[in-house]
Amino acid sequence: MKFLKKLTCAAAVAMSMASAAHAGPVLNNWVFNPNGGGYEAGQRVNEYLDVNGNAFIQINPTGGNSFSFTEHAVFNIVQADGKGKLFPVGYQGGNITATFEATGTGNFSGAFSFTGGTIRMYQNEVNGQYAGTEGVYGANLGNLIAEFNVLAGGGGLVDASGDPTNNGQVTVLARAAAGSLAEGYFFRGNGDDLAMESIMSFAFTNANTVSNPDGTLVSEVACQFAGFSGAGCGGGSYANAPGQYFFVGNNGQFKLAEVPEPGSLALFGIAMLGAGVAARKRAKKA
Repeated sequence: MKFLKKLTCAAAVAMSMASAAHAGPVLNNWVFNPNGGGYEAGQRVNEYLDVNGNAFIQINPTGGNSFSFTEHAVFNIVQADGKGKLFPVGYQGGNITATFEATGTGNFSGAFSFTGGTIRMYQNEVNGQYAGTEGVYGANLGNLIAEFNVLAGGGGLVDASGDPTNNGQVTVLARAAAGSLAEGYFFRGNGDDLAMESIMSFAFTNANTVSNPDGTLVSEVACQFAGFSGAGCGGGSYANAPGQYFFVGNNGQFKLAEVPEPGSLALFGIAMLGAGVAARKRAKKA
């Protein structure tokens, strides 16, 4: 308990320091146009885009209590701030989806963190293809509108088999270099297109084990995307193998943030970790 209090206090200090370097690291009242049609027709986002999806995680014990892992995930994005669809009323098509690939390390019955990876966001004009068999689970179809590099850090807590703790909070920090966002989609509140800027992102998702993933999810995400060749891909029926490989379901928030100055980037990471700790503490009290 003392450790959690100290970490939360440190995070608060770090966030205030990062804010001093760049006033308000998290972007509020930014604008997202899911059709790529520019600022005027976009939707104002108070703070975050809602994300939901599934991830296939493969664990490799590395001695003692430690392990390394790879994660392959697919996400769907249908609304912002938990209260409204991204696409305008009457629009007959369109999806915003994402793929996620990452590596990391951790300790059983302890914490894990990411060492790198990539987030790619797509705008597909054809409705209803997510969770299908086109592309990878329908998540990488259409126009590539953003690519973020996952930064070292983030992560969450796992149990003795490496599964995220029940409703576990997972944090991902990432950065898009200038030119990695397509023009016409992402804007500051004043209308400036973020396409030619470097921008940070971070996501908080709640992860829970998917006990019985359906055949499409196994085939598309484990076999095709992750290159898994075990049961369910090379014959036989798939079943999670705790401590080796398993599926988790994720839902959470995707936010944009200013890029901190080099000296405050680590502090920004500590601040995000502290935010994750606070969220877990609130969840336990609920």
